[in-house]
Amino acid sequence: MTTVYDAIVVGARCGGSPTAMLLARSGHRVLLVDKATFPSDTMSTHFIHPPGVAALARWGLLDALAATGCPPVGTYSFDFGPLTLAGSPRPVDGHATAYGPRRTVLDALLVEAAAAAGAEVRQGFTVEQVLFDDDGRVTGIRGHARGGATVTERARVVIGADGKHSLVAKAVRAERYHEVAPLQSGYYAYWSGLPTDAFSLYDRAEHRRGWGAIPTNDGLTCVVMGWPQAEFKANRKDVEGHYLRAFDLAPEFAERIRGATRETRFVGTADLPNFFRTPYGPGWALVGDAGYHKDPITAFGISDAFRDAQALADALDDVFSGRRAFGAALADYQRTRDEASLPIYGLTCEFAKIEPPPPEMQALFGALATQPAAIDDFVSVMAGTMAAPEFFAPDNVERIMSAAAVPAG
Repeated sequence: MTTVYDAIVVGARCGGSPTAMLLARSGHRVLLVDKATFPSDTMSTHFIHPPGVAALARWGLLDALAATGCPPVGTYSFDFGPLTLAGSPRPVDGHATAYGPRRTVLDALLVEAAAAAGAEVRQGFTVEQVLFDDDGRVTGIRGHARGGATVTERARVVIGADGKHSLVAKAVRAERYHEVAPLQSGYYAYWSGLPTDAFSLYDRAEHRRGWGAIPTNDGLTCVVMGWPQAEFKANRKDVEGHYLRAFDLAPEFAERIRGATRETRFVGTADLPNFFRTPYGPGWALVGDAGYHKDPITAFGISDAFRDAQALADALDDVFSGRRAFGAALADYQRTRDEASLPIYGLTCEFAKIEPPPPEMQALFGALATQPAAIDDFVSVMAGTMAAPEFFAPDNVERIMSAAAVPAG
């Protein structure tokens, strides 16, 4: 007899494995598949803000991550050239630190946690087709393991956690909305001999350049460089040259990286779309980048995937347990996801333009520079522990400007 799962999760990285793990922990029968085998790398910003760290702690996985030697990050630094805003985020659920693990480390840890929870995990499994019944409801998948015969698997719900180019999303024709065209392209590499204990961003928007440095496993630092998407084709002819020359815009950093050693090849892309997708329909749901993707400049992808995995698993647990109807539970999932995501989505798209901020924003940054507590609030927005609308509320901006004796814009 054909096994019918409660859920089949397609994609076993930061959106899929936690979703599968949480559903399995709730007693549901879950199949988790991915064409990759683990550990394996994938293009990523490699950063987990404090809300994501809090999720790992709730799930009992934070100690395992810390044991990999990935250093905790307690300071965020934003170097705009004329001024630098550096501070520490407010805690969320008792956590104010972040981590920047290699994806070879993090994803393997998540897959192992899903398997330990009772999910059936099939690595190296390629999904060929999403299956529908005569009424257009998704009923399962068809695919094969490496070198294996094609098999059919059925489920009450098929979850696409397979990235921005999701096969599941394409199959169900999930609607995209709040779309913004790609704004920047980026390249990163890992360096030794470049120690840092902060999440450090350097903005040289007047020169259309911005980069970040993130400490990661094995004593390495990930340095990612961004420039306008329109320059991608021209700059890819000499990635290393354009990458290294940009550091001259921050002489102190340039001197440090000249004394460091690049340990890996450059990895980069101009394929950085910004969109939301409708994340559910008859027999299907989306999570992670499959349902919501944005430019990586603010590094919220992993943390948001963890948040949405928890929300989707909770919603489907209600459905599978008979407490709520599928449509009502998943509509709430979409609504809460969008409400939580839209403010930082807008801010991310503004940063990704790599353009000088408007005069009122420049004035605000200048006022912040004299107020450590207000800097911590700004850092908290960028770390996901303070809501952007709260920080940018007119009365809060007025308070900051007044305290600095700067007229409000």
